[in-house]
Amino acid sequence: MPRDFTTIGRALSAPARSDIVNILMDGSSRPAGELASVAAVSASTASEHLAVLVEAGILVVETNGRRRLYRIADGGIAAALEQLGLLCPPTEDLTYYRARDARRLADARFCYDHLAGRLGVAVTDSMSDAGWLGGDLALTARGETALAERGIDLAALRSGRRRLTRACADWTERRPHLAGSLGSAVAAHFLAQQWIEREVPRAVRITRAGRTALPKEWGVPADALPVAR
Repeated sequence: MPRDFTTIGRALSAPARSDIVNILMDGSSRPAGELASVAAVSASTASEHLAVLVEAGILVVETNGRRRLYRIADGGIAAALEQLGLLCPPTEDLTYYRARDARRLADARFCYDHLAGRLGVAVTDSMSDAGWLGGDLALTARGETALAERGIDLAALRSGRRRLTRACADWTERRPHLAGSLGSAVAAHFLAQQWIEREVPRAVRITRAGRTALPKEWGVPADALPVAR
């Protein structure tokens, strides 16, 4: 059945709404005031933009006490937005800070709850090269053994409703990175091991420990990792 793409097109047509969606692509939940600051608009204007995005199903709003927090509706919406990014030009880097943030996002970032950018693709490639992932990034028997040895609870991941693995198109690298519940678990494992740290907005920094552990424990070539900053 044909789809009416204009509904989503209209919802994303304002630069402020694009800024809001971009910042929420890290899977975070944020209040309207913070999102207004990100989009450089007034609180009342931000509320109007947020209402459009919620009505379109791109965002949802949740109440936490007296606060209303906005987030991307779910992982499927985040994946669709990441792939839509393949068709979208980069925003104009009008300032040094925006240019710096763009470089950081291209190096390593969260795509909802899994790793993307140069780091995400490098980790995915290393898992594929080691035989942990097969065609369409499906988990192999060798991968099950290797990941279990590294503390990834595959039984728990399989008990959920989410797909275990999925190839997500990376809009900066133009190649797939690992998504699905396994992609999320790998990112969470790296955070727990303090191999990576979250930065604002959406960016990820590889720690000194990570630069040692990722090549040693996950086979990611050191020269494939983003340059230290």
